[in-house]
Amino acid sequence: MITASFKKHRLVFKKASGTSRGVLTTKDTWYLILRDGKSYGIGECAMFRGLSVDDRPDFEQKLQWVCDNIEMGEQEILHNLEQFPAIQIGVETAFRSLRANDPFQIYPSQFSSGKESVAINGLIWMGSASFMKEQIAEKLEQGFNCIKMKIGAIDFETELSLLRSIRKEFSESEIELRVDANGAFQPQDALEKLKRLSDYQLHSIEQPIKAGQLDEMAQLCSRSPLAIALDEELIGVVGSEEKKYLLNTIKPRYIILKPSLVGGFGGSDEWIALAEQNGVGWWITSALESNVGLNAISQYTFIKNSKLPQGLGTGSLFTNNIPSPLTVKNGRLQYIDDKSWNVELLKL
Repeated sequence: MITASFKKHRLVFKKASGTSRGVLTTKDTWYLILRDGKSYGIGECAMFRGLSVDDRPDFEQKLQWVCDNIEMGEQEILHNLEQFPAIQIGVETAFRSLRANDPFQIYPSQFSSGKESVAINGLIWMGSASFMKEQIAEKLEQGFNCIKMKIGAIDFETELSLLRSIRKEFSESEIELRVDANGAFQPQDALEKLKRLSDYQLHSIEQPIKAGQLDEMAQLCSRSPLAIALDEELIGVVGSEEKKYLLNTIKPRYIILKPSLVGGFGGSDEWIALAEQNGVGWWITSALESNVGLNAISQYTFIKNSKLPQGLGTGSLFTNNIPSPLTVKNGRLQYIDDKSWNVELLKL
């Protein structure tokens, strides 16, 4: 007989991390633990305050509901969690974990056996110009050939000068540059900013204006010289018809999938299928999960066979992450098979 419980864990950032939504110093996450005799399964429910659609007062209450009704089975439970994507992915992962011979082999593959790796972007957090420059130098030294820079919190001219300094040293073929505005631009001046950003041969910009402005975003996508990728725009879009309408209306070049925010692996599968039908590119990004969630998402990402660098480099941000075999080397995420998991921090 399967029993379930959950446990909250507060992740602490090594350095305060800046986004256009503010500076992050800690992040709460929850682990769903299933037991069946001596076997256990674990999944992470990484709700993101201020961003997740399930950032609501009854989040833990819903988690308790899952634990109380675990005998309903995975599919029936998932059906009742449409408004709780962070819990959906925790449920999907925990059941896969429980069924596996090794609870951390969520999607077994050449990646999870340590034979292959996943290309990822190096993430540059917002901060002073000198701090951002320092991070850029560090990522280049670490062997990343795709860098993603968060913009929109400091002076735009300063951000342009940082991009200019990278392009002076590295061509488009040497370093792929992505920027993420997290909705920081105003619709009235966004196009002009996109034109100026395009001078630096950027791969794409994520979410230039705030989500929910479909007509304005559609106009930007049709007129921008720079490829636009939707990110926050996908959060809270649940039904198939709603997803089709969004893609058909905005016609983005790319969509970015954060499984913890868009309905777990089932929700991501649906977005990928619709994107491919519409000729829209995609990649997958973690959303500040601990290594438990990052592990499941990176294993899932590998089997989806995207050829683009993914956004999975967030495992090293925390002082109290769960020690795991996940390692970043030369701009690639690897699962080092001879390193083991250490779940003592969780006190399972």
